[in-house]
Amino acid sequence: MGTIFTPKERVVAKKDSYSQLLKRNFINLFETLEFNGRQKHYLEHRWLEQILWMEKRANHARQRYYLLRLTTIIGGVVVPTLVSLNVNTKPLDSYVKGFTIILSGMVAISSAVEEFFHYGERWRHYRRTTEILKVQGWELFELTGSYANYKSHEEAFSDFAGAVEEIIQRDVEMYVTKVTQESKKQEQEKTSEV
Repeated sequence: MGTIFTPKERVVAKKDSYSQLLKRNFINLFETLEFNGRQKHYLEHRWLEQILWMEKRANHARQRYYLLRLTTIIGGVVVPTLVSLNVNTKPLDSYVKGFTIILSGMVAISSAVEEFFHYGERWRHYRRTTEILKVQGWELFELTGSYANYKSHEEAFSDFAGAVEEIIQRDVEMYVTKVTQESKKQEQEKTSEV
């Protein structure tokens, strides 16, 4: 069931961010289904807000991950080339050496920062949880999957809310044990090497 926009709404939709569009579309969908006020409140302020928050965190982590990884990769390729250059003029040779040192430092820093903060893991973690929450929502809206045996959305809602809370709890436990513990473990390893 696609959303039909008037020409004016299409212009507004193009100006909105993905998050704003997603929020508006889901809130409109909530209104078309048979949920009571408390259930609509939960859908908007717990399920949807959690999805939007995780989308934002995933995008942030992905951008940082790409920036740091590209800096490491490109710099890692350029530095050996600069080192192998045989520049015959003294002033130019000094600039190339200086640039090589600076670029080498940037590569080391970007690699260390990505290793410490685990932006790649964070990105995949938030993206995975976001998609799991979306799947739960779509199964509820369409009364399929886990909710196929229910006759109404209102009747299926209690199990949906339980599943959402379980997903959020698992997400928090996984984040705390995997992502943050890895950072602490690496920090301890670096400290013990010194």
